[in-house]
Amino acid sequence: MKKIFIDGAVGTTGLRIRERIAGRNDIETVSLPEELRKDVSARKEAINSADVVFLCLPDAAAIEAVSLVENPGTVVIDTSTAHRTADEWEYGFPELSGRRERIVSSKRIANPGCHASGFIALVEPLVRAGIVSPGEKLCAFSLTGYSGGGKKMIAEYGERLAGSAELFLGGRQYALAQHHKHLPEMAKICGLEFAPCFSPIVVPHLSGMEVTVPLHCVDVGAIKACYREYYGERGTGNGERGMVRFVDDPAAAEGGFLSSAGLSGRDDMEVSVYGTNERAVLVSRFDNLGKGASGAAIQNMNLVIGAAEDEGLIR
Repeated sequence: MKKIFIDGAVGTTGLRIRERIAGRNDIETVSLPEELRKDVSARKEAINSADVVFLCLPDAAAIEAVSLVENPGTVVIDTSTAHRTADEWEYGFPELSGRRERIVSSKRIANPGCHASGFIALVEPLVRAGIVSPGEKLCAFSLTGYSGGGKKMIAEYGERLAGSAELFLGGRQYALAQHHKHLPEMAKICGLEFAPCFSPIVVPHLSGMEVTVPLHCVDVGAIKACYREYYGERGTGNGERGMVRFVDDPAAAEGGFLSSAGLSGRDDMEVSVYGTNERAVLVSRFDNLGKGASGAAIQNMNLVIGAAEDEGLIR
């Protein structure tokens, strides 16, 4: 039985991790009483007693927590932004070529960002296949449920939506100055020379995410073939890897629409492509709390401890 410690267990990501691993008989959770939750000595002892530590903390606190690790056997899975572009940390996206094997043997795993996960799942395979150039200047927009903003935003939306506040009933774009914290990992992991022009938008539902990347002058058939080979396709039973899969035309089941809440509550991801060779859009759908955060963290833990990759996850 493996010992697991969640540092930051009362935050949105930590709570979802606890929910997903509850009842598993291959895991023992190390817990701290409320009065010791921020005690450095108690946290240090818990961290070093664990086989796997989830850091569900702000960046500065995550960096401090890593400095407390003295047990060479302890695996750290950091859900913050702090280590996602650090060369000595493995990027925790098992479906990307070669990364699953490195995650299994890694002691330091950086969990991907939510928006970044959707962008990277769409773009990295195409750059690798030579369909998209590393020098391409891409754009992307992403719809996210308001749980992506943590407890403060969840409470704010709960209050405002209950009162029918007009500005909260529609999408609310943010990071307008193009300094979003996920941009560095988007460029680095995809092998791009330029970070995308990025428009994240909070929408009035709790969870769910939909990332879209538009492209001009591409071979749509080649993109579909690339995704089928890279991720596998729903229903084929062949080549499917991890929690990401290619789905041809999921909008058909929704009357031509594609809801950002379509995979809410789940831990998997769908990728698809629409349009013509003149103009096409790449689309990924998932849950910002699932494959965009806690689900991805648990998937990485499963690989590290030798469990089934989707153990405790919902697809």
